[in-house]
Amino acid sequence: MRTFGFPEIVFLIEAAQWTIYLSLLTFGMGGLVGFVIAMARVSRHRVLRAVSSAYVQLFQNTPLLMQLFIVYFGLSLLGFRLPAIVAAGLALTFFASAFLGDIWRGSIEAVPRQQFEAADALALTPWQSFRHVILPQAIRLATPPTVGFFVQIVKNTSLTSIVGMTELMRGAAMMNNATMAPMNVYAIVCLIYFVICFPLSVLSRKLESRLNVGR
Repeated sequence: MRTFGFPEIVFLIEAAQWTIYLSLLTFGMGGLVGFVIAMARVSRHRVLRAVSSAYVQLFQNTPLLMQLFIVYFGLSLLGFRLPAIVAAGLALTFFASAFLGDIWRGSIEAVPRQQFEAADALALTPWQSFRHVILPQAIRLATPPTVGFFVQIVKNTSLTSIVGMTELMRGAAMMNNATMAPMNVYAIVCLIYFVICFPLSVLSRKLESRLNVGR
């Protein structure tokens, strides 16, 4: 049995790199899908609003753990055997896009109605109105909660260990089995998560204060 020491700490830090990579991948892909969802939810087309709303409700109101099981194990039963990182990224993308889409939809709808009316008075097209008037104000409102949600993405990557994704939590389980020193292993894991997430939480609060969100 190995003793817990500096090489084991280095192993956990290397495993944390995959947590960061997966978080960035999820945020990027979830952001792209989430933007489409947000646009559909504020669309004038009833069908688009209904479909996007159903998408959001589905992925917001079911456990992420279950979504991971369905994507990884469910698709394999249908003959689609996905690598762990692909399945994890896909499930997290669905999950993140539902929340990001809702955050951004709320930010767009929070722009004062007078701004829409002013854009109409200037005879701007719907796209020009959205691009030059609505979107800049919505981005200001959406930035703090978006950064805050990234913290949730980082922490939720820990669930991907159940499908064989070797990120920080799976690395911790492997190291614990090798050293039988759970207090040491998981204390370091908590510290690594804190080092990743705390600066993002502080950034979210500072952005909220600097952008005067809610005032």
